[in-house]
Amino acid sequence: MANEITQIPSLRPKKRHMLTESRALLELGATSFLLPLLLQAPRGDKHPVMVIPGFLASDISTKPLRTFLKMKRYSAVGWGLGRNLGTHIVGGKHIVSDELLNKVIELHVKHNSKVSLIGWSLGGILAREIARAIPDCIRQVISLGSPFNGPQGSAPLAAKMFEMINGDLSKREPDAVSRLIPPPTVPNSAIFSRSDGVAHWQACINNIEENHALSENIEVKGSHMGLGHNAQVLWIIANRLAQKQGQWQPFRDNTLHKILYPNPDRA
Repeated sequence: MANEITQIPSLRPKKRHMLTESRALLELGATSFLLPLLLQAPRGDKHPVMVIPGFLASDISTKPLRTFLKMKRYSAVGWGLGRNLGTHIVGGKHIVSDELLNKVIELHVKHNSKVSLIGWSLGGILAREIARAIPDCIRQVISLGSPFNGPQGSAPLAAKMFEMINGDLSKREPDAVSRLIPPPTVPNSAIFSRSDGVAHWQACINNIEENHALSENIEVKGSHMGLGHNAQVLWIIANRLAQKQGQWQPFRDNTLHKILYPNPDRA
């Protein structure tokens, strides 16, 4: 799915990509137009899916995605913790907070089923850390433009705002940033865009190695702010979630929708 890529010390999104993030509105319009096609995406088995919003965003931002997932027969919920200010990244044994872990465990117990996690940007970092902390509760993780594999400079504006609210995590927990890089032990898909104007795309992909057979990188075309309602992303998410538990396979677009996507092997 992708070539092995090592962490690069300094990554920044290109200025032209940063200045054109408003294209997310066009992507929303395109998704509305393509809704009849999206309704042909694979249907699910009603298992629970939690969608975690990005930095400074709330469940309102993920409502279009959750609505689509409900149409595809999933028990889709938001994280229910208000605006994501980054306060659920705490360091220590588990980088993610006990409050968020308990939310996922409660969902797991309520449905008597493993939970799939979808996280947008910072939400994807949290989703990966949840899977690392409680893998027995997690079915799979899908991250959308989440800079887990790069320095804070890979998402410069978000990093500055994060530090204003939470302080410098790398100083408080020197090994915390490096602990984010290895993929969790559950199936995980890192969705990224080379034209992401918030987080550099190379910071948003897994380092694919032989011992990470359950990890993949999937490239789409679009903005960072539009990843949660991008038609390409919605189709891919439906494809990933529809796999039977325990039978996960890397993404291969063998249907007509491949016209919409870059080659998934080029990452």
